[in-house]
Amino acid sequence: MTGPGTTLPGGRPAAGQHEHAARPGVAEDAPVFVISVAAELAGMHAQTLRQYDRLGLVSPGRTPGGGRRYSPRDVALLREVQRLSQEDGVNLAGIKRIIDLESRVEALQARVHELLEELEIAESRRIAAEAAVSATYRRDLVPMRPASSALVVWRPRDGR
Repeated sequence: MTGPGTTLPGGRPAAGQHEHAARPGVAEDAPVFVISVAAELAGMHAQTLRQYDRLGLVSPGRTPGGGRRYSPRDVALLREVQRLSQEDGVNLAGIKRIIDLESRVEALQARVHELLEELEIAESRRIAAEAAVSATYRRDLVPMRPASSALVVWRPRDGR
């Protein structure tokens, strides 16, 4: 028997559950759900969402009046918090640490991706600059010896 928040293998919601969180055309991080809808989508009580917000587990967007607005990403995170707590037995402090570490990993992966793109651009520029140097100019280049640290002492000759 399936109840609210129950998922089938593969992470699909059980029959009769809402799938609004994956609605096409809604940005993944657009704060669109009021707390009662987000609580229903996540299979939790609204008071639980308020507690998670106070603890910093899930921080929803806010309206100018201070009302909470949850995004599809927030709802997915609420489901993950529930899964970690109920199925894996992780306490809330542990869940917060897991969420923080996963966020750091995502940020670092994004930075690595940016750096790889920058490296690829720099490498293509280097190759283009190298190709721009004409073949005859390359033959005119003379290798330079490394600077010597030898000391030469000059003494003037007597009598000259």
